[in-house]
Amino acid sequence: MTDVTDGVLHTLFRSDQGGHEQVVLCQDRASGLKAVIAIHSTALGPALGGTRFYPYATEEAAVADALNLARGMSYKNAMAGLDHGGGKAVIIGDPERIKTEELLLAYGRFVASLGGRYVTACDVGTYVADMDIVARVCPWTTGRSPENGGAGDSSVLTAFGVFQGMRASAQHLWGDPTLRGRTVGVAGVGKVGHYLVEHLLEDGARVVITDVRPDAVRRVTDAHPEVAVASDTDALIRGGHPLGALDIYAPCALGGALNDDSVPVLTASVVCGAANNQLAHPGVEKDLADRGILYAPDYVVNAGGVIQVADELHGFDFERCKAKAAKIFDTTLAIFARAKEDGIPPAAAADRIAEQRMAEARGR
Repeated sequence: MTDVTDGVLHTLFRSDQGGHEQVVLCQDRASGLKAVIAIHSTALGPALGGTRFYPYATEEAAVADALNLARGMSYKNAMAGLDHGGGKAVIIGDPERIKTEELLLAYGRFVASLGGRYVTACDVGTYVADMDIVARVCPWTTGRSPENGGAGDSSVLTAFGVFQGMRASAQHLWGDPTLRGRTVGVAGVGKVGHYLVEHLLEDGARVVITDVRPDAVRRVTDAHPEVAVASDTDALIRGGHPLGALDIYAPCALGGALNDDSVPVLTASVVCGAANNQLAHPGVEKDLADRGILYAPDYVVNAGGVIQVADELHGFDFERCKAKAAKIFDTTLAIFARAKEDGIPPAAAADRIAEQRMAEARGR
């Protein structure tokens, strides 16, 4: 047990991740709640990030995911120009089996106990209806329904932002900000992915999808029979489907999609997707660059959702949020330009810009 604890503490405090300000382990025996709230930074303002509800194999895996996701939110919020730091929460367990009103209320009380240092929202396994329940005991809750003063589903603007990142990638690589005639593979067509497919089809792209859930695939193909289907992610990225080699690969499921197994067999020239933490480990960004694959940093292009939930705190206006999310196009182009200027991968360029903004805030 000592080794496990040492491992978690090392992950928490190691300097190469920049450290985390606070990690809260939450347990409510009556409801069965086990959760981790991680606050990476409040340099730019209260930490903002969603609540992931997932059946982690171990508690250690849950802690590690919360830490990684919270750090990613610091960078995402900084690059989105928000006055928020980064935080994330994970609830351990299968939401289909253990999610109850009692559990969500218990979770909300833990978030409220932080006094506004962390603002929560939806993520994998949590939905607008869940945030409505949490908000009953916690004022620092976003992603609520319009009926309860919220902005509703943030997946809409997340997909819009990813689409803007794709347009910027096309502009940078091919000189034209359109996906018309390009083959785009979308891995994961759930919350965000199915909205992204809509944007791609409207822009004239050829689309192929895959998802571990057959019902998610059917929802897309029933609405758009012209969309092709790959049997799994491996077939998608290798071109083992009717549309062949990809121009753009969009990971829109869980993290770690870009790893030592997937990068060498990618057929795409661009990677731009909604999933968080797509790079499985440091060095993958260089592997992509060495293969000539343009990587649009995940936390930059998928910031549309957090832009939306942040706006909810000040009185939500969809058109105002959409205008902010549209700027992801310009931000992505600026990152590609910085990467070229500094001779580094785009992921490293984005990190430098975000770290500079956080450092300047800490110095004020």
